[in-house]
Amino acid sequence: MTMASATVDPTIEVDSLTAAACLFRAFGDPSRLAILRHLTLGPHRVVDLVSHLGLAQSTVSTHLACLRDCGLVESQPQGRASVYSLVETVPLNELFRAAEFVLEATGEAVTLCPNVGVGA
Repeated sequence: MTMASATVDPTIEVDSLTAAACLFRAFGDPSRLAILRHLTLGPHRVVDLVSHLGLAQSTVSTHLACLRDCGLVESQPQGRASVYSLVETVPLNELFRAAEFVLEATGEAVTLCPNVGVGA
């Protein structure tokens, strides 16, 4: 614990942790993660994401709406379609790399966890 964190207002820390938990819930669906990861390659239309990811159009649209509401993606009209892109690409790439590092370190523990794992 650093000296700065020892003097942090506990209410602010709880608010920050709550916001972080909400962010991780936004990442908590494999389809949303696939969409986010694919958008790190650049902007895409819904039809492109459907084709590239093999997900249903309604699934992609629902998850994009969630990610847009969370402030993670934005859309720009392009003719009759919308083009979706990440609001911030670099931090998401860093987060994906950090997640891969943690997953390598923990092995299968997360996927086998009875509380949050694959069978939970």
